[in-house]
Amino acid sequence: MTTLNALFVPHHDRDSDSAAMIVAAIDCIEAFTDRFNARDLAGMDAHLHFPHVIMSAETLVVWDTPNQVPADFFDVMTRDSGWDRTVYLDRQAVLVSPRKVHLLVTYTRNRADGSVISQHENLWVVTQEAGRWGIKARSY
Repeated sequence: MTTLNALFVPHHDRDSDSAAMIVAAIDCIEAFTDRFNARDLAGMDAHLHFPHVIMSAETLVVWDTPNQVPADFFDVMTRDSGWDRTVYLDRQAVLVSPRKVHLLVTYTRNRADGSVISQHENLWVVTQEAGRWGIKARSY
């Protein structure tokens, strides 16, 4: 099979356990968000796979390496919006394939008093690469 064909017909693991894959993918995004809420940039990167793809509206951003989030990211977000933490409302697997789970993620950005600044619904793709689960792509 050519490399291009492999993109559209991935190798299937006959012993794939979809339920376990979903749990692993959700665990990964929850660990990422724990680090996000702790304002730990390196910890966030540890839960990503690179290159990492972000699609925001029609803009495509590709991070080839870690350390792409500006050091003042959380200071600016807190100053500009009052953000204190992100809280998940729902995480639904919408597609499960060998070593990859697509999750519809619904969450809020909250102030310190718990009031909601905004609610978001995004598609996140979590992949298993080199023996670990990591977030490969996010669509905002």
